[in-house]
Amino acid sequence: MKLKDYSLIAEIISAIAIVTSLIFVGVQINNSVSAVKSAAASDATTTMQLWYLEMGSNRQASDVWFNAMTSLEPLPAHDEFQFLMSMHTAILGMQNSYLLSKEGTLDPEFREAVTTAIVAVKDLPGMKRYWKQRRGFFHAEFAKYVDDLLDRDAIETLDIYKKSDAISDH
Repeated sequence: MKLKDYSLIAEIISAIAIVTSLIFVGVQINNSVSAVKSAAASDATTTMQLWYLEMGSNRQASDVWFNAMTSLEPLPAHDEFQFLMSMHTAILGMQNSYLLSKEGTLDPEFREAVTTAIVAVKDLPGMKRYWKQRRGFFHAEFAKYVDDLLDRDAIETLDIYKKSDAISDH
């Protein structure tokens, strides 16, 4: 074999190596995208779980939140502030899910599952009061999305929201 033949074989081997490495990089990128999407879903779920855990395990926080959601008037200043911060935490988590869904990192079905909670409480006075005060604090596209959620037909939710005297039963 001549030097030219060796050169041709080397070029063929080099081309095969390049194609193989590109395939490997493609697989790695695909795995990385899957990992990012999985992490985003996990983070979004954890955010909402922590908020619900706080509401479900902290009687003082849940009493304030419930009283504020069902009250036609704002609560005393410290309680109303705690309510606003709690709601803002939950809605920020929903905004995060919305934005991750818009960029394709989070499944839109997951976003819908998370944000449908807004529809469940949309007619409660506290939700109306909160959204009127805090709407401007959110990404404009997300705020429009919430406005659309608030225009949906109400969904059945916990009967406890319908009972104004429920909190005094403890």
